[in-house]
Amino acid sequence: MSHSISTKRVLTYAGAYIAFLIGSGFATGQEIVQYFSAYSWQGVLGTVMVFVLFLYVGYEFVKIGHEKKVPNTGAIYTHIRGPTIGRFYDYFAVLVIYMSFIVMLGGAGATVQQQYGIEPWIGSCVMAVMAIFTVVVGLDNMLKILGKIGPLIVILTITLGIWGTLRNPEGLMRIDEILPTMNLMTASTNWFFSAASYVGFCMLWLAGFMSVMGNSASNLREVSIGAALGASSFSLALILITLGLMANIELVGHSMIPSLMLASDIHPFFGSVFAIVVLAGVYTTAVPLLWQSASRFTSGKPKMFQILTLILTLIAIFVSLKVPFNTLVNVIYVINGYIGVILLFFMFYGTFKRIRVIVKSGVWHSGRFLC
Repeated sequence: MSHSISTKRVLTYAGAYIAFLIGSGFATGQEIVQYFSAYSWQGVLGTVMVFVLFLYVGYEFVKIGHEKKVPNTGAIYTHIRGPTIGRFYDYFAVLVIYMSFIVMLGGAGATVQQQYGIEPWIGSCVMAVMAIFTVVVGLDNMLKILGKIGPLIVILTITLGIWGTLRNPEGLMRIDEILPTMNLMTASTNWFFSAASYVGFCMLWLAGFMSVMGNSASNLREVSIGAALGASSFSLALILITLGLMANIELVGHSMIPSLMLASDIHPFFGSVFAIVVLAGVYTTAVPLLWQSASRFTSGKPKMFQILTLILTLIAIFVSLKVPFNTLVNVIYVINGYIGVILLFFMFYGTFKRIRVIVKSGVWHSGRFLC
């Protein structure tokens, strides 16, 4: 079997990883403010913590998917923590993923309203139609689409973060004076739990998608390198946009779409371009979220899959238009994040046991030298 590495496939895997994580919360900047920028420099430390944990969970998910040949998005949890707890996470994750899809549609509606003055239901409905169309095409084609869009979004987000920081460095120097006066909505009472919750809810997105991606990959090294590259690129964008929003927190802190507010303040044309970027970010995450929600219960039944996809989308549109976007992000992401953190500890425990077996095996074989 060939072990050569295809750069093209590595970049496709990395792009899919990035695109999956850059949803409406990230692209709009709403989750960045709530999870990181609102905690000042400790929030920046939280982004570093997220980077390390993303490297770990990304590798673990694709490794389990590749080695265990995970057949669907729910089986990953059984491999991590057995049938009983695994079954709970299986069904809970489906609920989380579906609720996150609702957040995506809410983000689309809020974006078109802020930038173009268009009624939110139009943005939500257009995004829903695009997601349905892409989902029924299939995962292979989905990976190709997501892999091309993701890196572009990262580049533009990094540009916005750097530009926002350089145009107002005084904002960073005064951040500890400014934040106490703003009463911002936050994800937790402190930066550490906020960062942990962020990884937790992203894990429940990534588990099924990355494990199935690992299963479909012929080369574990390719998909592992792709996951590591994706985690690194996403985390770099996360750190820089956190700094950019921090530097301009007085301007963007209470905006429904903080990134778009910053982009428009830099230049109206850049705001128009970035609005498209935000909608692309929503799209790249909405698609796999909807796919996972519908495919979990209709494996191998195309007609049922199409019907369930339509039903779930209609319900999501209704809910997304009834609840404000920033509230959707705060409630859905934070609660689900803490459940995800428990899964992270289960994974740590499994990794610890694996390392202990390896160490004991090494001690056993070299025992005559240690005795």
